[in-house]
Amino acid sequence: MPMIETINLTKRYNDLVALNALNLTINEGDCFGFIGPNGAGKTTTIKILATLLKPSSGQAQIAGLTVGYQNRQIRPLIGYVPDFMGAYQDMVVHEYLEFFAAAYNINGMQRKKVVNDVLELTDLSYKQTAEVASLSRGMQQRLSIARVLLHDPKVLLMDEPASGLDPRARIEIRELLKELKRMGKTILISSHILHELAELCNTVGIIERGELLFSGSVNEILKRAKVGHVIHVGVAERMEAACQVLGTMPGVRESKVVLGDGTASSGGAERLIHVVYDDQSGGGFTDIPNVLINNGFRVTHFQEEPVNLETAFMRLTKGLVG
Repeated sequence: MPMIETINLTKRYNDLVALNALNLTINEGDCFGFIGPNGAGKTTTIKILATLLKPSSGQAQIAGLTVGYQNRQIRPLIGYVPDFMGAYQDMVVHEYLEFFAAAYNINGMQRKKVVNDVLELTDLSYKQTAEVASLSRGMQQRLSIARVLLHDPKVLLMDEPASGLDPRARIEIRELLKELKRMGKTILISSHILHELAELCNTVGIIERGELLFSGSVNEILKRAKVGHVIHVGVAERMEAACQVLGTMPGVRESKVVLGDGTASSGGAERLIHVVYDDQSGGGFTDIPNVLINNGFRVTHFQEEPVNLETAFMRLTKGLVG
């Protein structure tokens, strides 16, 4: 069942088209990674879904309710986490959460219980008497997530929640999001930290210049972005000669000697042969070891380089894949 859906969603600012006929479907329980360069339209989409912006045309729906017409019914269902939280700087953590709990009409003993529950979930119980202004950036982001969990929303809209965080804080946020995913929340999260999205999200969408380039599972996007095979080959000796032999194989588009980290080099003990094998050619790249062995070389290393979400993003947004 679609929990979030946009139908030809368009947003214009005078002559600037921030979103151009965006069609997006996110099912209940999905963790959807929204990927795109700065200015691609991610924040605009999230703000429309959060009922903070009106679309110029098209529709956006949350749980079948239409943004702009049924906002009062939508807002109890969503939690919006901006990239930077705003708060009265002299508030302490538990006051901040109690203020928002009261705004959601959570009162009495129930309010105290809900506040304590979200503090425990976000691992902020020991900071409940600290001033919000004294919290680190990572703790402020956890507090921002705690705020939107007070009313137990079905949908979380998260705009760059790991932006500006140190590695430890990013790991803590990621583990918190995994727990929210296990709780059955539908999560839309935009981020530039692509390897973490690949670990967290089951579906992703790539947007560029307001247009959706791709939407689907992580595996589907990796398959679509895969243009040929990249293989790293090692031999015990005569590496340049082996490189020349591989260059004559049908299907090999490129072969060159590189360092193990992928930088070109003419020397060094950790050198490998970088081979680009064309998918469209006959035979198979698995024949490479046999070709080398038959030519008198001893193969010490043979590994295909995987396509990850970062390389997929670069290829798709640069138009290298049709």
